[in-house]
Amino acid sequence: MVIKIHQTANTENALLYNERKVQKGVAEFFDSRNTLSQNPFSYNEKHRLKIFSDIEQQNPRVKNKCLHISINPTADDYLKMGDIYIKAEINNLLKDLGYGKQPYFVYKHEDLDRVHFHAVSTRVDKETGKKISDSNERKKVQQFIKTLEQKYNLTQNLQNEIPNLKFTAGSNNLKQNLQELFIELNRMESIINRKLYDRSLGRFNVEIRRSGRGHVVFITDGNGNPVRYPICLSEFEERPRFYVSARAEKELQIQKPVIDKFQLAQWARDLNRLVERNKGPGKAVKPKIRRRKQGKRY
Repeated sequence: MVIKIHQTANTENALLYNERKVQKGVAEFFDSRNTLSQNPFSYNEKHRLKIFSDIEQQNPRVKNKCLHISINPTADDYLKMGDIYIKAEINNLLKDLGYGKQPYFVYKHEDLDRVHFHAVSTRVDKETGKKISDSNERKKVQQFIKTLEQKYNLTQNLQNEIPNLKFTAGSNNLKQNLQELFIELNRMESIINRKLYDRSLGRFNVEIRRSGRGHVVFITDGNGNPVRYPICLSEFEERPRFYVSARAEKELQIQKPVIDKFQLAQWARDLNRLVERNKGPGKAVKPKIRRRKQGKRY
């Protein structure tokens, strides 16, 4: 069992990410709690979004308003627990994190090889308007996972299901695996600015470049030479941190922190662990670039 807290500042983005999955037929409404409407899923997405926005208007000073969690059981874990127990344990998890009285929505996703779940709520307390404390949040999640593993005899991790994030000219499932890389890097608290984020991407032969008003993602040969067609950053549902729109950057008031030697060492340690975990014995593929027809832009 793996539970991830996603670094999503905007509640609307997290909610609409899951709503789009439902519209595409690769996800479904799974559970909801603490809403005035008896069945909020019988209304449209604007109704569900308004539930959060009405609460968040009480305290516009809170920058990171969204709680977005993914619950990822292995195939064996899912068979052991089933939907009924998973629904109950997601509710227990939200209570442990301080969201027992908050409205939240849970979506069941089936767009990967395994079933997984996403829970979305707001970090603004509906009763007080204050931000719900996130201190020791990750520690609480890890403790909750250990409790689940003992209670249901679950698999300890998803090591065998984690994709290889080292990219080459012949990489398969490129867009999905790039998104997995963004998720992994977004979770690393030691990456505190765009420079470190770019250096982290470089370890996986990935580079983000500006193109017009937006950005595109390139796979390179390790020397900065593209080996695959680029993908517009706007096509990804999980965006890399520090690559938000100018409007969002102003809203979040992103600052450039000063990095000390300890933070740099911590970043190097965390990144090396991710690189080592994703090393594979795969055979190197000779870079190939197919020429794009003249007149088309990316």
